[in-house]
Amino acid sequence: MKTKFLFLTVIMSLILLACKSEVKKEEIVQLPYDGSWESLQKMPVPNWFNDGKIGIFIHWGPYSVIGHRKGGRGYAEHTPKLIYKDSSYYYPYLRERWGAAPPEFGYKDIIPEFKAEKWNPEEWAELFAEVGAKYVVLTAEHHDGWANWDSDLTPWNTVDKGPKRDLVGDLGKAVKAQGLKYAPSYHRERHTSFFTKQQYKVHAKAQDDILEEIKRNPEAESLYGPFGFSKEAVNEYVARWKEIQDKYQPDFLWIDDIPIFTRDGNNTQVEPKVFKPEIQYYYDQCRLMITDFMNNGAQNNQEVYVNNKGKNRNWPDGIGCLEKDNLKLKVIGPKWQSCTTFGTSFGYLENDTYKTVESVIHEMVEVISRNGNFLINIGPKADGTIVPEQEERLRAMGKWLATNGAAIYGTRYWKENHQKKGNLAFTTKGTTLYAIALDKPVNPILIEATKGWTNKEVKSVKLLGTDAEVSWNVTTNGLEIIPPSDLGKSEYAWSFEIETNTNQHTPNAIQNDASKALEGTKKVDLDGNH
Repeated sequence: MKTKFLFLTVIMSLILLACKSEVKKEEIVQLPYDGSWESLQKMPVPNWFNDGKIGIFIHWGPYSVIGHRKGGRGYAEHTPKLIYKDSSYYYPYLRERWGAAPPEFGYKDIIPEFKAEKWNPEEWAELFAEVGAKYVVLTAEHHDGWANWDSDLTPWNTVDKGPKRDLVGDLGKAVKAQGLKYAPSYHRERHTSFFTKQQYKVHAKAQDDILEEIKRNPEAESLYGPFGFSKEAVNEYVARWKEIQDKYQPDFLWIDDIPIFTRDGNNTQVEPKVFKPEIQYYYDQCRLMITDFMNNGAQNNQEVYVNNKGKNRNWPDGIGCLEKDNLKLKVIGPKWQSCTTFGTSFGYLENDTYKTVESVIHEMVEVISRNGNFLINIGPKADGTIVPEQEERLRAMGKWLATNGAAIYGTRYWKENHQKKGNLAFTTKGTTLYAIALDKPVNPILIEATKGWTNKEVKSVKLLGTDAEVSWNVTTNGLEIIPPSDLGKSEYAWSFEIETNTNQHTPNAIQNDASKALEGTKKVDLDGNH
């Protein structure tokens, strides 16, 4: 009996342990992040992001109606703020164009002209898929307080005013139907000092004409305000994102640079960190907001990710990808993303000056060879049409990727990211090395970092986009490639596919220290981040 009892006891104990183990496993799957920064630093880079490489950014809102900025260059999406900040220039401009200026006629009065009347989200999504994008980032809310979604938290949204349709929701359905990932971006962190006399102050005061507009139309307060940071303002910030998250289940939490974390007596870049009480609360709520987003993704079996914007990063390193406007790392860095413009503005700017197609292709290749993603921006017009110069560059990118995509999608960095002689960039995929010539390869190419290779290392060399035979030989100084006279379909950059016998990805080539990786990069910021 004792033996039988002991046997039953052991069996029951094992069953209970197994049950507890299953519960524990379930908890880990559902809630992998415990609310600490340390926990969030363990978030993995999703495969779709690491492999997809190419995203489309879209800056679109009531500021697109204006499409103008003093000097004809710079971030036109900041013009709503500049109207009040530089009234000596913008008030006469508004009077000439609309017949009135603040406080009689302000930014809120331009909103009815944001109609998106020619917009077809399915056409946009088809275009993005055709040109090779794998994810789409649409501004859900910029710094101006306007919601591009069906919001229950503000009357200043695209369903109740302006277009009278859910821009975030409609585009989300269209891009997901194309198999693309979706990320409504969130820029409200700068809103509390967007329409104020001074920027990036904990207690900011509204511009006088903004206050007068609110006095004449009290509803305007929920567009222009709140001014400065408070617990209530932070709670509203979190609530708006939570609404986006719950309604649209985004794949990415895109947050802009948060200047207040290093301004007005606050500093997250020192230890111990320095905070005023309102900003300590804000910092804590951001941490919990990211935690909730990541856990929500895990519960939905959805691989999600975040960004860590700015040279003064928002969060501790390791939480999401590094990101800055038009970022160009000189080294292979921790996973990063460059949100890049075709012109000088992110929002629509009439007669903007645009980069050449060649420079866009080169920038894309260089970013990806250094462990980055290329998030290229378009600024559509208020009616929902894409500027011809921007579409032309998108399609040129798509044409190049159709030929050279094997050297881009699903690749990882090599031990070198650039070779000056021949102007070469490099990517890898398993045992394949891609040497991408950014100058037209009319002369033999010697890959210097292959010095020491033997003939046994190389199996074949091809040029993507042509069936022409590529001659090659392994010399004492490295692999030499003799380009064919027929360079095939490619333009602007030419990808040589080198099949080898060993894995070419070199994990230890990365500069893991984000601060060191960002050294030497310039912040292209024409009056504030976009």
